[in-house]
Formats: sequence, structure tokens, C-alpha cells
Amino acid sequence: MSQKSADLLEKALSWWSKKILRFSWLVITLFIAVSAASVHYTINNLGINTDTSTLLSQDLPFQKNRIRWEKEFPQDADTILFVVESPTAEQTSIAANSLQNSLNANQQLFEFVYIPDDNDFLKQQGLLYLEIDELDDLATKLADAQPFIGHLSQNYHLRGLLDILGTALENTDSGLPLDLNPLLTEIDQSLLAVQSQETHFLSWQKLLDVNQSSDRNTLRSIVSAKPIANFKNLQPAKESLDFAREIIQQIQLKDPQISIRMTGKIALAEDEMRVLAEDTVYSGLFALSLVIIVLLLALRSIKIVLCTLAVLIVGLILTAGFATLAVGHLNVLSVAFAILYIGLGVDFAIHICLCFRECWEERMTSEEAIQKSVRILGASLFLCALTTSIGFFAFIPTDYEGVSELGLISGGGMFVGLITSLTLLPALLKVFAIKQIRQKQANNLPCYVCTFPFKYAKPIRYTSILLAIAAAFSLNYVYLDSNPVNLRDQNSQSVRAFKDLLQSKYRSPFVLIGLSDSLDSADTLANQVKQLPSVNKAITLNSFVAKAQADKLEIIEDLDLVLGADLDSFNRPLEKADSRQGLLDLQAKINTALRQPIINASPELLQKLQQDITDFIVAADAQAEPKTNYQQLETSLLQLFPFTMQQLSTSLLAHEYSLEDIPSYIKQNWVSQSGIYKVIIDPKKDLNIAANLTEFATDVQTIDNSVTGLPVSDLAAGKVISKVFVQAFSTAFIIIFIVLLVLLRSLGNSLLVIWPLFLAGLLTAAANVLLNNPFNFANIIALPLLMGMGVDSGIHIMHRLNSGLSADEHLLQTSTARGVFFSSLTTLLSFTSLAFTNHQGIASMGLLLAIGISFTLICTLIVLPAFSAKKINL
Repeated sequence: MSQKSADLLEKALSWWSKKILRFSWLVITLFIAVSAASVHYTINNLGINTDTSTLLSQDLPFQKNRIRWEKEFPQDADTILFVVESPTAEQTSIAANSLQNSLNANQQLFEFVYIPDDNDFLKQQGLLYLEIDELDDLATKLADAQPFIGHLSQNYHLRGLLDILGTALENTDSGLPLDLNPLLTEIDQSLLAVQSQETHFLSWQKLLDVNQSSDRNTLRSIVSAKPIANFKNLQPAKESLDFAREIIQQIQLKDPQISIRMTGKIALAEDEMRVLAEDTVYSGLFALSLVIIVLLLALRSIKIVLCTLAVLIVGLILTAGFATLAVGHLNVLSVAFAILYIGLGVDFAIHICLCFRECWEERMTSEEAIQKSVRILGASLFLCALTTSIGFFAFIPTDYEGVSELGLISGGGMFVGLITSLTLLPALLKVFAIKQIRQKQANNLPCYVCTFPFKYAKPIRYTSILLAIAAAFSLNYVYLDSNPVNLRDQNSQSVRAFKDLLQSKYRSPFVLIGLSDSLDSADTLANQVKQLPSVNKAITLNSFVAKAQADKLEIIEDLDLVLGADLDSFNRPLEKADSRQGLLDLQAKINTALRQPIINASPELLQKLQQDITDFIVAADAQAEPKTNYQQLETSLLQLFPFTMQQLSTSLLAHEYSLEDIPSYIKQNWVSQSGIYKVIIDPKKDLNIAANLTEFATDVQTIDNSVTGLPVSDLAAGKVISKVFVQAFSTAFIIIFIVLLVLLRSLGNSLLVIWPLFLAGLLTAAANVLLNNPFNFANIIALPLLMGMGVDSGIHIMHRLNSGLSADEHLLQTSTARGVFFSSLTTLLSFTSLAFTNHQGIASMGLLLAIGISFTLICTLIVLPAFSAKKINL
């Protein structure tokens, strides 16, 4: 900046400060009025956008593919996944169907609810999906169990079960399966569970190997539901989720062994916004408290601190109004603007107040001190606001719309902070009529500390260069975590359930979706991707048409002749019988069996069961109501038996069918109304591991680059974010450097300001590698922002070095150094509060900024003076 320009700017600032002091009450009144209007406008117009899919530009290719998929199959978009689990397949299926029916009944809250692998069609035709040898083995086992099922159909009570088991122990040719150990073990476990007052149900599906054909986890079922959601609200589907929680509570009251967890986009978004809303308030209050403490230590005057806080609050209110006017809503990242403003907006006021105090110490009047503070700091504060805002504004032209909006809001907030500090703060300082400080603020820094950057300038220079070279090697280990789930609270139910599903080959929410114009092309794509080592299976509408139906139906018809009549006999209440006597009879037959060679039961198990029966009877007879224990044992062993028999009965009604016979409630999930066919591609590996996710998405994209789904979106988003970072960082660096060249009119001075920031950036990267704090969608803004903030401190130090120091004054003793230290400290503490939030993305941003600000402060106060031409007399 030329001397003439500097003189004109100084005169303008002097004129400005005089007018502010002359009309102080008018200025304060105007700010109060504007703030009130801003509050009213913000409350009535500021919205919230919780849809994380809109954080990146909708014009990106992978976003267009996602939009096309969601348009063709809207039931797949914005869903809740209910993860239903229990100790038995029967309990899981009963609970999942109950949940589905309850949610379906409320169409005001849920548009679409279904269980992908459990419906009337699949229950009836399920056996046709087995391989012929698998179906033949199952039919053989069920036919062997016919005497058992037939006896129980005529003696439908616990004693009937125990009698037929006793018969099997007496005669190994009874027709029961030769291996009785599984059933004997279940009976023994039920005896122990009832005595311990624990719940235990015998799974007849497991005992009869009904699910032997599938390696999927039958103890887990997924209910997919599309709620009525409004992403303009902080909780987009609150009513739907609250209703679902009521239904879940009712189901779990009936059966406490049922676990139902919610995950999926809507549940994840609700948990994320809940955490953000709670943590933002707590972090904001915590940050404000820390700022107040630092201000009290720095300014040593309650009145000055109150003036600073008033300016900070007014600036925050006006920034919120600017956000409402400029953007109209907040997203999951831009909600952090309040914390950012508290940490950054107070810097301007701190420098003015410290300079104001320093002028007081020189016995100036209050008005003279205010005028001088504004006059000598106005230019550097404007430059600081400009460079900091550049760090934010650099994100505006990028495809990362979430951070782009944060950059616009926070960048504008820097100028709001500048204006309030140069206008409202002087007016408040005058109106408060603060008396002169009685004693000079003591400088507690020892002389060797104050002179350290100059006394050891040469070692500091060499050390900083070596550190920069060493830190540069860490850049090879810097990586971007593109999985958005890792940004959320890892302890929330939705995240834990989501990560559990990622380990599954059949229930992973990280499937890939292919879209084809015809069923033939969909099948071709499915056949191609099936050959990939990272793919478990690929499903199309044709996957629902069973192969070799005629041969399988012959086996099913034969099985129906053997079992059919008996299976329909269990749709009635249990009959009454003497369960106690049944146990005694079984115990007697166990005694007989133990004296004979046994080939279908373990002698050790029989001995244990005999003793446990004795203990059970003794314990039950000692109760006031012995029948209760026997009823509980009967429930434990036979509660789920009718359900399994009904499932078997339904599956024996299988019939030959073709593609045209598949019901519409299945077809609508595989072919859209416009004739687009869907292919679902399941991963083979655990996609919690980033390398597996990359392999899966990349392999499939080599065959069809139009596939969509979370794996593709995450990888593509990661590439976009990396590009955004390079673009924003380069833009901020170039513009800031040009601004410094223009205003400082010295290449040397400009490099002197930039070098400590460059060093701090390298050290920050190295520290984050050591702390395993990778870059992600949230903290990617940190480095350009650190550059913008760091330049502020460099400008202040450079300005003080060039403006001259008195003969007995050292740089670190000046109000400028104190201003840099305390403003950095307030920013550091403000951002450190973010590091303790439960939202991992915001926490990582807080940690990264805290580390970066610490290194920036050290480099500015030590490295910058060491590289300057300033010399001192030691």
C-alpha cells in the first residue's frame, strides 16, 4: 500500500471514529433495531436442510444416476431400515411381520412398507428356490419326523412331546431322527431357563433344518419403510419415527427377547441432527464461557469485556440474518457457523480493546484512545477480514454445496464482525464511560522469552526448514475418509445398526443398483457382475422364477402326502395334560436307556438331563403355584411349534408359475412404471473396511459405470471432495498472496507472512497423520480456513514490526503480540469445544483446527520474527 493511500485510509478511519463517538447513542440504537429485525426475520425465514444427499452438487454424474434411481423407484429413497433380531428365526419373523402390518396400517405416516425376503408369495413358493438335492434332503428329514409330528398332532401338549421322545429312547427304530441330541439339549436348556426365570424358546425351524438351504442370517430380518418426510424440518420424519417407536415398544413388551433397531437414511439423519442440535448448543455455550474467561484475563476490565460480548452477540445475530437472506437455510455442516463466528468474530474486538487499553496506559483520554485504536488498526483489521473471508469464500464456486454454503455464511460473517467492531464497539466504549486504568498492565514474560525469536533467529530458521522437510514426508500418508457414516455419532443406535449390516452379504445397505431398459439387459448385467470376486450375488426380477419347478414339485407333492394332514392340526390351543408326570415318565425311560447301548443320544447329556429334571420338579413343587413352572416349560418348548408347522403347511402349497404370475407387490420393487428394470448387486466382503468398499464399487463400475448406490456415491464424493480441497486451497492461497503483494507492496514481506503458515500447514498434516485424524467431508474446510486465519496474525505482527518499536520495547511485549496470542487463544478454545462433540465430523474439524491454530500461533510469534530483518540489542 502506497504512503498516499495509507494516509487517505488513516484520515478516513479518523473521520469515521469521530462520527461514531459523536453519535454513539444513535449508533447503538440503530444496531439494536437492526438486530431485533434480524432476529425476527431469521426466526420466520431460516430453514433447515437435513438431506445429506444435497451436500454435493446435483449436476455431478453420480448424483444424476442416484436421482434417476430414486425417481424410478421412489420406495427405495429416504427409507428407514428396521433391523429385527431375536434368538430364534420364528420370533424374528413374527415380530417383523407384526411391525410391517402396524406400519402399513398408518398410511398418513408411511407411504411404503415391505420385508424384502418375507411375503406371502415367498412363503408359499419358498421350497422351489432350493436346489433339488437340498430339497430332497429336507424332504427326507421331514418325512423321518412324521411319526413325531403325527403323535404330537394327536397329543398336543408337553406330555405328548415327552412321551414320543421317551419312545424314541426306548426304540431307536421309532422313525424319529437318529440324532436326538439337539432336542434333548433344547429341553435341558428350557428346564434350566424356567428355573432361572429366564426366557427361552425352542426353535423348531432350526431343529428340523427348515432353513438349511440358506446361509443368510435367519435370526435377522429387515423391514424397509418409507416415511412421510420433510427435509426442511430439523427432524424430517419425527411423527413417523415416534409412531414407529411406539409400535416397537408394544412388540417388545409382548416379547422382551425381540430387538428392533432403526437405521437407514432417515434414522441416520435424525440422530445426526439431534446430536448436532444438542452439541451445537452445549459447544456454543462452552465456547462462549471460555471466550469470556480469556477476555477477562486479557482485558482486565469487566466493562470492556461486556462491550466485547455485546459486539460478539450482535454480530452473531446479524450473521444469522445474513445466512437467512443469502442462503435461506442451514445444512448439517453450516450449522457450525455459530461456533466459527464466536471463535473468529471476537478477534477484531480483542485487538481494538487491547490497543485501547495500551493507549490508556499512555494516559490518553477515553475518546483519544478509541480514535487511535480505530485509526491504527482499521486497515490491518480490514485486511484480516478480507484474508479470512477468502479462506471461506474459496469454497463457494466448488461442487461441495454444503461447505459452499458454510463458506458464504462464515465469509460474510467476517465482514459483519469487522463492521460491528469498528462501529458498535467504539460507541459502547464511550457510552460505558470507562475510567482510566490505575496501573499499567504488567508484562510477566521474562526477558529471555521476549527476545527468543531474535536471539536464536538462525537456529529457528534452520529448524523450521528441517521440520518442513520432515513433515512433507507425512503427506504420503494423508488420506480422505469418504464414508459419511464415519462422520456421525458412532454410539448412536442407527450407526451401530448400519455398521452391523455392512458386515452382512445379504443385508448390507451398501448394495449397488443397476438400471436397465429391458429385463434381458438386466439379466446380462447380473450374470456379468456375478463373476466378480467382490460380488456375492446379483438379483433381478427373473431371480424370482424358480428353476426345475416340475422336478421340485414332485418332491413337494410326495412330502405333502406324508405330512399334509398333520400340519393343519396345530391351529388350536394346547391341550391339558399332566406335564409333571410326563417329566417323571421321561426320567424313567432315561434311566432305562442309560442301562442299554445308546446310539441316538449322548449318555453324558442324558445323565445331565435326568438330574436337571429332578432339580426342576423339586423346585417347581416347592412353589406356591407349581403349575406355573410347568406351564412356562410347556410354553418354552411348544410356543413356536405351531408357527413352524404353519410355515411348512403353506410351503407345501407351492405350484408351478411363470414370470407373469409374480405378484405386483414384488414386481413394483424390480420394474418401474416407466419400464426400467432394477438389478441389486450384493457385496461379498465387509464394507466397513474402506479397501473392500473401493474394490466392490470399482469392480462393478468396470462393467457398468452407471450403477448407483452408497459405495459408488462415497467413492465419487471422495474424489469430488479431494478436488474441492485442492481447488479451494489453491484459490485461497493465490488470492491471499496477491492481496498481500498489492497491500504490502513487498514480495519479501508477503513471503514472510506466508512462510509460517505453510510450515504450520505441514506440521498440522503430520500431526493429524500421527493422531489418525483423516480428512473427511466435514474437516476438509480446515486448511484453507487456517490459511485465512493465520494470515491475520502474520499481518498484525508484520504491521507492528514495520511500524517500529520503542528502544526498550520488544515485539512479544506489545499489545499486538498479546492481541495475536489472546485472539488465537479464544479461537483455539472455541474450536477445541467442537472436538468434544459426539458428531465425529464436527469433532474431527475441531481437532484439526485446534492443532492447526496452535502451530500457526507458534510459527507466527516465533518463526516469522526469526525470518524478519528486525534486529534487537541483546
